[in-house]
Amino acid sequence: MTTKLGLGIPMPLLAPSTATWAIPFAAYYIFLQNRVVLHRLSTKTYMGDNSSPSKSTSDPLYKSSRCQVNFIENVPLALMVALLAELNGANRTYINYGLGALFALRVSHAEFGVMSEGSLAMGRPVGYYGTQAVITGLIGYVGYLVQGYWST
Repeated sequence: MTTKLGLGIPMPLLAPSTATWAIPFAAYYIFLQNRVVLHRLSTKTYMGDNSSPSKSTSDPLYKSSRCQVNFIENVPLALMVALLAELNGANRTYINYGLGALFALRVSHAEFGVMSEGSLAMGRPVGYYGTQAVITGLIGYVGYLVQGYWST
């Protein structure tokens, strides 16, 4: 698989699976970011969220901000580990399954968990624990792929 740079120079695709999944992750992040901005503008809250701890599970700005922050806390690490796996010879099918599952889990966590009434719907623990499992699996896979490097 190759692509052509702007000059028509053939260049091998180094990590097409990770690159492909970066597109929906980036698009969903933009959605999360715009939802926060929408709530900031509608409430004229330009810094912070002005929610009290007792009202935070019902405050749309607070919940939107948490969805965005939770996403940005987990997804970059997962994409970096997936990229390292792919660059070190990972089976691209495994990368696609892992990142596809991660995308579904992050959407589940935000849309069917944090954004739900009371922020405690089933999507939240499923998304959280599933995300941890995917990242752990990717890390283990990278370790497996590079194990020969440390034993020589």
